[in-house]
Amino acid sequence: MAEYDYDLLVIGSGPAGQRAAIQAAKLNKRVAVVERKTILGGVCINTGTIPSKTLREAVMHLSGYRERSLYGASYTVKQNITMADLMYRTDHVIQHELDIVRHQLLRNHVELISAEASFVDQNTVRLKFVDERGWRDVSVAHIVIATGTSATKTDRVPLDGKRVFLSDDLLKIDHLPRSLTVVGGGVIGLEYACIFSTLGVRVTVIDKRRKLLPFVDEEIIDTLMYHLNQNRAILRLGEEVEAIEPITDNAHGERVKINLASGKQILTEMALYSIGRTGATKALNIEALGIESDERGLLKVNEHFQTNVPNIYAVGDVIGFPSLASTSMEQGRLAACHAFGLDTQHTRELFPYGIYTIPEISTCGRNEGELTEAGIPYEVGKAQYREIARGQIIGDQTGLLKLIFHLDTHELLGVHIIGEGASELIHIGQAVMAFNGQVEYFINNVFNYPTLAECYKTAAFDGINRLGA
Repeated sequence: MAEYDYDLLVIGSGPAGQRAAIQAAKLNKRVAVVERKTILGGVCINTGTIPSKTLREAVMHLSGYRERSLYGASYTVKQNITMADLMYRTDHVIQHELDIVRHQLLRNHVELISAEASFVDQNTVRLKFVDERGWRDVSVAHIVIATGTSATKTDRVPLDGKRVFLSDDLLKIDHLPRSLTVVGGGVIGLEYACIFSTLGVRVTVIDKRRKLLPFVDEEIIDTLMYHLNQNRAILRLGEEVEAIEPITDNAHGERVKINLASGKQILTEMALYSIGRTGATKALNIEALGIESDERGLLKVNEHFQTNVPNIYAVGDVIGFPSLASTSMEQGRLAACHAFGLDTQHTRELFPYGIYTIPEISTCGRNEGELTEAGIPYEVGKAQYREIARGQIIGDQTGLLKLIFHLDTHELLGVHIIGEGASELIHIGQAVMAFNGQVEYFINNVFNYPTLAECYKTAAFDGINRLGA
């Protein structure tokens, strides 16, 4: 058997890379993580998931959003909220998470290497050290690519990081704008649109599609769009951006003019350009090995997360949808297990999706559109938060939990939630689906009172009553 410097080399230190490295280390393998930046955590901790979700929580608290239904629309914890107020909490959480990640890797004896990696051949990686100490080649048995993505750019858009910026640059803006236009209605664009509209910023969302987030149940998306409209956000769907131009005039100072192909014109103080993500694979020299990728640099993998080069795996955002930290972690674990012949069990079709809009959305299983297309007979049951005592206590009058179950067998097929705590509540339905449970489980089960989990029982009764049972 060939001797290698490492049994597994992980390129990238985000959630997918971390989990792959730790899983391999638990199997007593020699593991190293290569990170081209001087800090660990990847986009997730530094510019993506952790900052945006912490920013959201700071906004929810300081704006008084959760209490407005009880104390009125004018209620706020702090007047004149600034970016400094929001970043105080965000910076604290980022630093704490960075320390945790480093500690977890080191205590599992994972070697950390600050370098930029590129392929020489399928078992050799060249490491160019970030502190300019030169480079060296290392031999590896298996490789996991977990380099993540970066915000997609185009030469047609004058990105300056101040008036026109990407999501990766958002945390660097020095003040809250009076108006913000979000170009792109994907998950990231909608999350930031909700955050800023909750702060009272006049938000406009532009997207070429007529329907946002097609993988989410249509009724849930319609509810989100209603909330955005209630917060004075304007949705320009089915519209294409023709040009973005920073302008300056004596009356209004610096602004951004956005021309749409339909002839409409939008004037805004700032513009967030969020049309998707591009795989961070440019420096890897994947062409040398013929590793397959699409037009956005996202790598193609099989069901075991292997690329077309068998000993090279790819996981996380760099392989595309769903591009969530939770799914990326599991992909990293599964890839490491497969590389070293460890059998695993997983239910990929039951991966939950959490979307941290305001209100938040979470979904698991199939939606109505998918079941209709597949010709599967189903019924639905719904529970409104306002029907539940806990919903009244926390002041969430608009939350919705929706169950979808098979018409004949009553097997639970999907759970879709919008409202406070959606990303926590979803795991109850996920567990029932994992065991092929029926909707009657919720009717026969006893939930703590008062809790939002009672929505499951209310929705189950609603669905069964629709059957005339």
